[in-house]
Amino acid sequence: MADKQPNIVVFFWDNFGWGELGCYGGGVLRGAPTPRIDKIADEGLKLLNFNVEAQCTPSRSAILTGRHPIRSGTQAVPLTGGPDGMTRWEVTTAQALSDAGYATGMWGKWHLGSDPEHRSPVDFGFDEAVWSPRTADEVLHTMQSYFPNGNVTAKPYAGETQIPLAPEPIYARKKGEKHEVIATYDAEFRALFDRKITGWATDFMRRSHQQGKPFYLYLPYTQVHIPPIPDPEYAGKTKRGNWADILTQMDDFTGAILDELDALGLADDTIVVWASDNGADTTWREVGGDPDPFGGLWTGFSGPWRGGLFTSLEGSNRTPCIVRWPGKVPAGKVSNEMVHEVDLFTTLVLAGGGHVPADRQIDGMDMRGFLLGDAEESGRETVLCFNGNRLQAVKWRQWKLHLFQQDDFYSTWVPYSIPHLHNLEWDPREEHQVDFAHMWVAAPMAAAAGAFLKSLAIEPPIKSGTLDPYTPPKPGQLVPEEHLQIGPIVQFVTTLHHPNGGPPANVQQHQPEHGLSHASGA
Repeated sequence: MADKQPNIVVFFWDNFGWGELGCYGGGVLRGAPTPRIDKIADEGLKLLNFNVEAQCTPSRSAILTGRHPIRSGTQAVPLTGGPDGMTRWEVTTAQALSDAGYATGMWGKWHLGSDPEHRSPVDFGFDEAVWSPRTADEVLHTMQSYFPNGNVTAKPYAGETQIPLAPEPIYARKKGEKHEVIATYDAEFRALFDRKITGWATDFMRRSHQQGKPFYLYLPYTQVHIPPIPDPEYAGKTKRGNWADILTQMDDFTGAILDELDALGLADDTIVVWASDNGADTTWREVGGDPDPFGGLWTGFSGPWRGGLFTSLEGSNRTPCIVRWPGKVPAGKVSNEMVHEVDLFTTLVLAGGGHVPADRQIDGMDMRGFLLGDAEESGRETVLCFNGNRLQAVKWRQWKLHLFQQDDFYSTWVPYSIPHLHNLEWDPREEHQVDFAHMWVAAPMAAAAGAFLKSLAIEPPIKSGTLDPYTPPKPGQLVPEEHLQIGPIVQFVTTLHHPNGGPPANVQQHQPEHGLSHASGA
């Protein structure tokens, strides 16, 4: 792919809808142009069918490990108070590229482990990082007068147990060192965070270049997650409200990273990926002021697609993604070929000369020819759309089969008695089912889902909250356990699990098998 290892910069924004950017039909329609980001599309590949997970934590583990999050126990956003995040057994892009000689850095939202000494970005291959362990909505806690900001009890059920309710910290750490708390994630820091991310990243690029090392930057910026508080220099700048102000600052901060690549003479030697973790937030509140410290009157924009985050509608799972590598990726290319974020792991690790782990299930495809070259087809025909441990929908080519109904973040998911089939070319908003005459497409969809279920039997999913050290069980150590609900009928796979280090199970008695049982309801 290249004579030398390319630098890699991955922008990964938070809850940013498909239709927000100018090059995706937004920009001035949303109150502010986005010329610097649009120029990346002019100079590279704009994907129209880039698929992600429905929630923040799953999406972040998927892009970093190349694995669907149900495998790693990160299939849902965790609540605080218990072990959370990935086990140290997982291999990230940062680890694979660090092993290949890269300098690696991450600044922003982590959301893959709250323990700063054992499940921090540095524990997963980053040389240095500054991060919020969880998510920006916890900033809202600090903006309320009745937030306890200390220990509380939950009598009588939890007795005298002291339950901490402290503001979320901002951690900093370098490889080989202990972490330090550098700030509290409150409203003031929230407004400044993305500017600081940009500064830390540009400094890291300079230092890495001076050391003669290729660099991998993972930039999980924090906008536009609630509360979308603009940077002080941008608050009121557009005279069109917080949302337009934030679009402007996002565009400028992106431009600052690109300008640094130009200043270092590295633009042609750098793969730039600009993407979002999941689709638009559908929260709508009444404005309190302009600029409004709570974020203002807003709702995310999904372009032609219906729905938003935490669903399996296209407005949740389809987000913007732009890839630039001058001289390798054709300029101005637009494609509706199907790509999933897990493919970025495999593609970028191999492009950097790293090794994709062979001792575990990897869902990401090698798309170097398509994403980083001039191939016309991605090679991916199917995407499985999960929400938590539910397989809610399956996409195959232009077709999509919904197994559950869930219209927005706040809706209760309900299994369909008969799955609803849509053609996304005829019906982008997934409003008109075309079931019976076209149900032949369920055959390749079922084959994909069945193969995935079988893979869960080969490698049992890691349970959420699993402690380190984690060691995958060996054959003969396992007992059956049911996973994964699919539709009104529960199609399950019986994986084999070793209970608390007990005696080996009789594998002949407990062979993995697929089966059907009626669901108990929503």
